Amino acid sequence: MDQKLLLVTLLIKLGVAAAISAALVRAREFHTRLFHDEGRTLRDTTILVIATSIPYGLGVQVRHLVKNFAAADLSFEGCILLGVIGGPYAGMLGGVLMSLPAMAHGEYLTLPFNVFVGLVAGGLGLVARREDIWSFSPFIDLTIFRWIKRNIPRPQMDWQITFFVVIVVLQGVRIELGRLFPGQLFYLYAPDYWVLMLIVLTSVTCVAIALKIWNNTRIELKLEEQTRLLLQSRLDALQSQINPHFLFNTLNSVSSLIRVDPEVARELILKLSNILRSLLRKHDAFSQLREEVAFIDDYLDIETIRFGREKLHVEKDLDADTLDHIVPSMLLQPLVENAIKHGLEPKIEGGRIILRSRLLNNRLIIEVQDDGVGIAEDTVVPVPAPDDPDDPAAWRSGVGLRNVAERLRVLYGDEGRMTVSIPGDGKGTRISIELPLVHTDMPDTAADLIYTERSRTRA
Repeated sequence: MDQKLLLVTLLIKLGVAAAISAALVRAREFHTRLFHDEGRTLRDTTILVIATSIPYGLGVQVRHLVKNFAAADLSFEGCILLGVIGGPYAGMLGGVLMSLPAMAHGEYLTLPFNVFVGLVAGGLGLVARREDIWSFSPFIDLTIFRWIKRNIPRPQMDWQITFFVVIVVLQGVRIELGRLFPGQLFYLYAPDYWVLMLIVLTSVTCVAIALKIWNNTRIELKLEEQTRLLLQSRLDALQSQINPHFLFNTLNSVSSLIRVDPEVARELILKLSNILRSLLRKHDAFSQLREEVAFIDDYLDIETIRFGREKLHVEKDLDADTLDHIVPSMLLQPLVENAIKHGLEPKIEGGRIILRSRLLNNRLIIEVQDDGVGIAEDTVVPVPAPDDPDDPAAWRSGVGLRNVAERLRVLYGDEGRMTVSIPGDGKGTRISIELPLVHTDMPDTAADLIYTERSRTRA
């Protein structure tokens, strides 16, 4: 092969290695089996090998079909990758599958050589730490320096350097076998030593490129998992604040009625037991709006008993199309409690609470309005940061309302919005919540839905 064409081939080979690696890692089934080393079964390993061998095997076929396109053949590098990641079985099986196109064109030495390469790489993969494999780099100058510095007091083998040397040696064996048995094994060769060195280094770099691309995806998946766990932990913490807060206020109501009206207090306790039973059945952070409304009915029954039916009136204006949509659990109770405690309780004559829901521009709007003492001016709450002393809703939010705002921020980011304002008639307070619609079935865990929704609303 002409030297200039050979140099261009080596350059293209790097691009082909990157393209194949990027295409493979986009497949969910591939990267799921690639990164789950501990839980990977024999079936998973076989599927991983087959998925990886298809593009590398097609590259061998392209080399035979397209003249002077030797850069498409990366079967040598593919066998090394499968061996070092999946072990000896994966390396040898990949060697067999990737050799089939070459065998069909009379290159019969390809099969035993590729199987041998996969076996050697698989052995190296067994003795290596996973992080050593994923951090492999063709630039070993600093690695050599660190190895010398570390081995002066206590000599030991460095896996990175060993892997580099093994690839170089295997490529050298490939070239010599190809020269000894012409037409039986594909190889690239140049009489100039510097070009020959580039051929060997290109193979090392192709292996490193694939590992780097796959490692980047591995890191992204780990970050996504950590994000899910963080969101779940934060949500659990917020819910643990809301439920005791609600229980504390309800028990205060019960204690105030025990001496005055024991029968009413008994009825109040029965209602509270229904609510607690409902809370114990909630294993997820989301529920349908109709379930939240049913929960609020029990809560308002308690508050109606405490205030008196002539002082607390409840109206509902709920769009039937909104009731099946998913909302955060315990969303309405803190808002209703806020309206009663800070809006209606200061009024001697009591008042009215209105619950509204509607769909607007593919978003769910929920409103809790009261005709209580009201506020001095409009206050917009753009889901404030937790424990923010300058929170504009802090004048009456306490734990409940601030936690609703924080939960919206955790779940929806900028897509969730809570607004506190004065109604059009100038009486009382209106709390409006605007949420993106969640088009999904109820998940197994809250963290899955949280992360999915945040990813969707960021798009």
